[in-house]
Amino acid sequence: MIEHLLPPLNALRAFEATARHLSVKNAADELCVTPGAVSQMVKSLELHLGVSLFRRVNRGIFLTDAGQGYLPPIRNAFRQITEATKRLTVSADSGVLTVSAAPFFAAAWLVPRLKDFQDEHPGIDVQVVTGKALADFERDGVDVAIRHGLGRYPRLHSERVLAVEIVPVAAPDLVRQFGLPAGPADLTRWPLVHEIERKGWLFWFQAQGVSDVAAPRGPSFDDSTLLVQAVLAGQGAGLLPAALVASDIAAGSLVRLADIALLEDFAYYVVCPEINRDRPKVAAFRQWILAASGAPDAPLAGH
Repeated sequence: MIEHLLPPLNALRAFEATARHLSVKNAADELCVTPGAVSQMVKSLELHLGVSLFRRVNRGIFLTDAGQGYLPPIRNAFRQITEATKRLTVSADSGVLTVSAAPFFAAAWLVPRLKDFQDEHPGIDVQVVTGKALADFERDGVDVAIRHGLGRYPRLHSERVLAVEIVPVAAPDLVRQFGLPAGPADLTRWPLVHEIERKGWLFWFQAQGVSDVAAPRGPSFDDSTLLVQAVLAGQGAGLLPAALVASDIAAGSLVRLADIALLEDFAYYVVCPEINRDRPKVAAFRQWILAASGAPDAPLAGH
């Protein structure tokens, strides 16, 4: 087998550094190991190859004929590995940055501001993908995702981008059935529809001073646009971004059940695998979106 013929990589590194410096001490300094370790690795390489690579004369070392013949291809191999790694790194951290976002967030907030990112980073081409399901970073080739919720995602790095103004709404038929709520507590008796984490209503009730809320029941959806459709169909009251449902409220197809509120923790988060958070193109997008969300016109507010 070919792999049985290949010497250990550390031994090859020790040989190449020693041959370049013609000094065990200098090679050890470069490799951040002791001179004894370098000598041991070179000796193991000579035993593996069955030839002597260095001649040791007094306090100096010199390459043997075998060592002189072996050094150029080894040095070239390391150079090729370095260049290939550099090309791979440049490719990974430039070019296309794939951002997954919910359709509403992409249309209402991200896309109108995207030119600013492109102007700051002309070497990065952003590809925005939208969908109803949460992004699978490995399977879908997604670099960064924008998710709405509490920002708690196992094995993922998340940073809060912005909270949105939300409002409880329902279809007119449901309002006729239950009557307009006299206060937030009345909604605990309504059928409710939820976002995928089923935490929004709980946080909203707590913010309104309503305690002893039962565990959330009813259907849940992983995208705001689907949740809107469920509310329009009369499946229950929904807690939705005010900007998303403003036109439906104005048209009378949805009824606002309480005042607009802002829940700070229930927000949009920029999310990426922990291992990729500091990749240059990912870090550039994270830094940009966090700065952009702090601008005066950044919030997703209602009308």
